[in-house]
Amino acid sequence: MIAETAASLETDYYLMDELLTPEERAVRDKVRAFCDRELIPVAQDYWDRAEFPFELIPKLARLGIVGGSIQGYGCPGLSAVAVGLIGLELSRGDGSFTTFYGVHSGLAMQSLAILGSEEQKRQWLPAMARLEKIGAFALTEPEHGSDAVGLATRAHRDGDEWVLSGHKKWIGNASFADVVIVWARDDDGAVGGFLVEKGTPGFETEVITGKIAKRAVWQAEITLNDVRIPAGNRLAGSHSFKDTARVLTATRYGVAWEAIGHAIAAYEAALTYTKQRAQFGKPLAGFQIIQQRLARMLADITSMQLLCLRLSQLLEEGKMTDGMASLAKMQNARRSREIVADAREMLGGNGILLEYVVARHFADMEAVVTYEGTDTVQSLIVGREITGFQAFSR
Repeated sequence: MIAETAASLETDYYLMDELLTPEERAVRDKVRAFCDRELIPVAQDYWDRAEFPFELIPKLARLGIVGGSIQGYGCPGLSAVAVGLIGLELSRGDGSFTTFYGVHSGLAMQSLAILGSEEQKRQWLPAMARLEKIGAFALTEPEHGSDAVGLATRAHRDGDEWVLSGHKKWIGNASFADVVIVWARDDDGAVGGFLVEKGTPGFETEVITGKIAKRAVWQAEITLNDVRIPAGNRLAGSHSFKDTARVLTATRYGVAWEAIGHAIAAYEAALTYTKQRAQFGKPLAGFQIIQQRLARMLADITSMQLLCLRLSQLLEEGKMTDGMASLAKMQNARRSREIVADAREMLGGNGILLEYVVARHFADMEAVVTYEGTDTVQSLIVGREITGFQAFSR
């Protein structure tokens, strides 16, 4: 079995660490320590059993990183680079736990921060930053994934209430969240986000089973049977799908960072294994083909790191475009998928065993290349930006 430790192997080949601020290094180091101490030792077992490690939530809260770049309301106000490094380190530890964090701290809290009223922010963000309240983000539907703009969930205004009806799928945290931001189309055809609190009558969830990726995070199907919520539970700044897209663009860069974490975990495992495993009279790492593969993996990881560093700087400066975010997600997810596949093959038969680390990251990358927009969808967003032509059907 391979010892999976962050500090054991060097993956910062171009010394990106020197470009980080002391605050960014401090955030990275404490998240890395949390992963090594708390997350990695239990990740394999929870993934295998498809159970979520709820006992880690208060330990995560003590790191003071929830809420990421959000300023005020008890949130840490971190730089975009620091937020990206959190995603990288958590994914190096376990992709399922990263998804829990990303849904809560990214999608749900960012929706409130970007589109919520002052009252809504004060009501939810401080408790969510302390992980006393958990959030979820319900956009995807059984029949609308890549074309989420065509969502069919409805919100009907009835006096001082909104009445929600429809279905959602693949909604992380929904089965236990204290508040779920449900995206629906109102009577005028406008898309808005609606805050549905735990225990609201008519709101039903069923955890999806049988997954081969991200097994430890609970993703649910949601049924909304005439769910009534106060009129004030609509996100004040949500009026069209463009508002939804603002949240998605703001969080998409984080998925590009996550892909690096999976790649690093697989590369480290492959490098350790090939140094230790002897075949044909010498360690695998002594063969030319293995060194060539390792060098290519490290080259891809290095380019992924520098791409994300620059993208995060552009986000911080207000210069990041939709296409820039999509290009990074597209490129890094594709490269990481190849890296984990190479690592799995380099471990031979042991590569399909959970105890050798790679198998879990190999499977989880199948989810990463899909969520927040597939490779094809991301390429069309980039294509629209560079050509000026809209290739989407809507």
